[in-house]
Amino acid sequence: MIIKRNLFDKEENYYTVVTVGTFDGVHVGHRKIIDKLVANAIANDLKSTILTFFPHPRMVLQQATDLKLLNTLDEKISILKETGLDQLIIHPFTKEFSRLTAEEYVKDVLVDNINAKKVIIGYDHRFGRNRTATIDDLIDFGEKYDFEVEQISVEEVDEVSVSSTKIRKALEEGDVKTANTFLGYSYMLTGEITQGKGLGKQIDFPTANIYIKEKYKLIPKIGVYVVKSVYNGKVVFGMMNIGFNPTVNGEKKTIEVHFIDFNEDLYGTEVRVEVLERLRDETKFDSIIQLKEQLIKDKEATLAYIAKNHAQ
Repeated sequence: MIIKRNLFDKEENYYTVVTVGTFDGVHVGHRKIIDKLVANAIANDLKSTILTFFPHPRMVLQQATDLKLLNTLDEKISILKETGLDQLIIHPFTKEFSRLTAEEYVKDVLVDNINAKKVIIGYDHRFGRNRTATIDDLIDFGEKYDFEVEQISVEEVDEVSVSSTKIRKALEEGDVKTANTFLGYSYMLTGEITQGKGLGKQIDFPTANIYIKEKYKLIPKIGVYVVKSVYNGKVVFGMMNIGFNPTVNGEKKTIEVHFIDFNEDLYGTEVRVEVLERLRDETKFDSIIQLKEQLIKDKEATLAYIAKNHAQ
């Protein structure tokens, strides 16, 4: 997959079939659209292309600092690499870009820089300055600039919208099973391992503290989860706590993972964990001894889950 960080970096001259969107989560609804895009490209000897923007337009135009996304940019790229997509264009979204008129957007972006011969887009797609142009305008521009427009059905567009909403709601409620069903893969968290207080090591449950720099990344509901990761090509399982460590009077929310039967030094490395199952709420215990007793139970529950769902 070719990745371009600016749509005006035009290096090769090939025709494309393109769709435009944020594709946050790259969930099962998105996959249907991408499959259609890829199949269309193969059938017509075109390059399947997604045009997306970063930062998210709402972050720029509405300064939506509370906006939470299902994927970091790097996570989205890694997922899209597995779809058969030929080209991903991630264009920096700015206020200046948002002021392009509808025709400027079509001519300068879709035609002159992406070489679109076909655009596959939702019936409710709006574009251009103040998002005033509709798919009917795009069809008219297609006749003028020699590209075809194919509408994504109402059902498919609604499926994408409903799926995204349900995934976010499920994660906020700790319903990992529903979220992962709609995603078509296990929800992931990616971050750098940083130094913690070392309390876990003192009670035989050493943890890796995961720092996620992307503040827009949606973090699931506070609680304890079963997780999976890959380190040096080997699958490792663990239990993750998202919360404030109330038993030891923690003051800030942390993400800590205890990897089972694992003793590698991870500090300073990047780790990606897949969230498989939620075990329980975070609890304040009366003592460290009670906390350790619960962690032993959590480990037993984690091992039981692994044996049932991930037996070799």
